[in-house]
Amino acid sequence: MITYKPLRHLLIERDLAKTEFAKMVGLAPGTASKLWKDDYVALEVIDRICEVLDCEISDVVQRVK
Repeated sequence: MITYKPLRHLLIERDLAKTEFAKMVGLAPGTASKLWKDDYVALEVIDRICEVLDCEISDVVQRVK
């Protein structure tokens, strides 16, 4: 299972609200909702998040057994 828990922690560390983050990255409301529910999002979205936040994929995504 894939979780975006590291992303949620990163947003807290950087004091970024979900709406502010979504606007910075250019996420559609449905895509942002998928992130909060740990649903599938395209790798292109993950790449864009990493680019905007200047972080690695491991800072955004975690695989849980």
